[in-house]
Amino acid sequence: MSILRAYSRLPALGSKNGLSFIRTLSSVASEQQVIEKPLFDKILIANRGEIACRIIHTARKLGIKTVAVYSEADKDSMHVKLADEAYLIGTAAAADSYLRVDTIIDVVKRSGAQAIHPGYGFLSENASFSDRLDMEGVTFIGPPGAAMRAMGSKSESKRIMQKAGVPVVPGYHGENQDVGYLKERAAEIGYPVLIKAVMGGGGKGMRIVRGPEEFEMMLESSRREATKSFGDDKVLVEKYLTTPRHVEVQVFADKLGNAVHLFERDCSVQRRHQKIIEEAPAPDLLPEIRQLLGEKAVAAAKAVEYVGAGTVEFIMDQETQQFYFMEMNTRLQVEHPVTEMVTGTDLVQWQLEVAAGNRLPQLQDEISCTGHAFEARIYAENPDNGFLPDTGRLLHLSTPLPTPDVRVETGVQAGDAISVYYDPMIAKLVVRGKDRQAALRVLRKALDEYEVVGLHTNIDFLKRLANSPDFVAGKVETGYIDKHLDELFPRAEAPSPVAIAQAALASVIDRNARMAVASVQSPWAAVDSFRLGAFGGQSVCVTFGDHKYTVDIISSAKDVYSVVIKDEGSVVQRFDGARAMWTTGVEGGQLRVLLGDRLCCSNVVFNKKDSSITVFDQGQMATFKIPQPEYLESEELAVGSVTAPMSCKIVQVLVEPGTEVTQDMPLVVLEAMKMEHVIKAPKAGKISDVYYKVGDLVDEGKSLVAFEE
Repeated sequence: MSILRAYSRLPALGSKNGLSFIRTLSSVASEQQVIEKPLFDKILIANRGEIACRIIHTARKLGIKTVAVYSEADKDSMHVKLADEAYLIGTAAAADSYLRVDTIIDVVKRSGAQAIHPGYGFLSENASFSDRLDMEGVTFIGPPGAAMRAMGSKSESKRIMQKAGVPVVPGYHGENQDVGYLKERAAEIGYPVLIKAVMGGGGKGMRIVRGPEEFEMMLESSRREATKSFGDDKVLVEKYLTTPRHVEVQVFADKLGNAVHLFERDCSVQRRHQKIIEEAPAPDLLPEIRQLLGEKAVAAAKAVEYVGAGTVEFIMDQETQQFYFMEMNTRLQVEHPVTEMVTGTDLVQWQLEVAAGNRLPQLQDEISCTGHAFEARIYAENPDNGFLPDTGRLLHLSTPLPTPDVRVETGVQAGDAISVYYDPMIAKLVVRGKDRQAALRVLRKALDEYEVVGLHTNIDFLKRLANSPDFVAGKVETGYIDKHLDELFPRAEAPSPVAIAQAALASVIDRNARMAVASVQSPWAAVDSFRLGAFGGQSVCVTFGDHKYTVDIISSAKDVYSVVIKDEGSVVQRFDGARAMWTTGVEGGQLRVLLGDRLCCSNVVFNKKDSSITVFDQGQMATFKIPQPEYLESEELAVGSVTAPMSCKIVQVLVEPGTEVTQDMPLVVLEAMKMEHVIKAPKAGKISDVYYKVGDLVDEGKSLVAFEE
């Protein structure tokens, strides 16, 4: 029994102290030996995407039936297909679906579910929702409303931490929300400061203010985003530390008074105040700091009589390792799998056990940390364009093969769309190794095996990050990306001749093969060199960026080619005797070809939407365009126009025709993936046209405003 393992070093049984200790142990055991309660028969998952799928997998393992809810945009989603039952709850916007409390409770009653798992985001930290479920007799798989109110409010949680003796970042956490008053407090704290939504999380409602001249604009933007995400526009203002680390501790507590920590995670490398890569344990922490972090985190949980999974987040000075309490997330975190990897636990199962009224599966001295783990978030976004989110269909998706040391947590598959309505995360790639360097090696290999075509992703950026010398050395901080720009955003290199040859070969062979299928009886559809009056050669033009290559493909025998690559008429590479085998797929195929002395085996994807060819070869991705006739080119943009950097919704229009603007003056505020983005004037001038109004949906690349010539 685990309670006996917790007290394995007993005094001698014949001694007075030994008998006294046994009586004490019996008393403790009688309190802890509660009859194990059965788990739920059926639960509803009030969420979507990868976290809904993650919960379903554990529920299946435990024999628990699952009920999914979905919006009209998610009707074909993976979580809907995996669940035992599914119910439509509204239109695409989260406010009209995943945040509709009455509708979700109605589905609970109709389905007969006994409990609701909120996942993360949406209703997961909504104390009123937890209270409402309690009134309805439905179990909320999460903390009680009182604990969420205490720790869900950044200002209230900081007051609790101060009372408990935990250091907090200097700042203003009060009730006065007057703009002028907040600006005065910011001046007292000293710039730069950080404006944060009181009820916030995930970087939403968070703005860095570097000087008083931008305080009011940043405050308004923070409040607007906070209102949309959390229904509350209250903010706090704190000192912004310039070289901090973000270190957090996973805690867990049950209804019997037990509380433990499952060690810490480092989440320092971020963009837009949102995490990109997380790891456990945190690198290069002093043993006494690691112990103190765990102790303070458990104390925080006990201070509010916490129940369930929670994460206590600290900001830490990189040099001194002095840490300050930031906030407590009263839910399961996106990055919980890295903790599972190093502790050998299933934290969703822990949640279900605790919600059913059972004791924590393990007490503190039974929990150990073994090895090292990383989680890389695969996002639909363009790192080269300020990490702006992207939308579109996953034309091609191929992931690393799952193993005990490699997990791919996702809620999408090839053909699914990443929409403007929800978070742009495609998946979480989670890996483990015996130590940090071993885990990094597994991560790099898995990233090389990850293939996505159809929209921009951060995969290549993650590869560069995983190879960055300072990151490899564990020298992480929240400003890491800005301090390593040249290394993480290198100039695009010219494609290798091998990649160019594969793109051209795949294009020609696939086209000929499809023609042969369409015209089986026609000798003109043959893919070999035996054609009347012809030499058996074809040419194809491909472009890489602004550079154009002409490739001659000459068939010398069946499936054997000569490939001649020309740059502005000059031959730059020639491959003779290229024996190729092409296997046709849905949106491309696999090319196996001998080029010189190298045997290549690559996935090649054709994207008809933008006339591109993408070659995945040995972890390297190269995308080429096939030039289109002029009459097929898209319409020209308005002269001197400012375009939408992504598919989005117009939140604010700050100018009108005739407005005189200066360079960097805000023009339009966009919303995409629940985040706001300010579009600024690229130059000084006068606005001639404004093409959209508030509420309009705009496709990427469309003109927003135009300047007079």
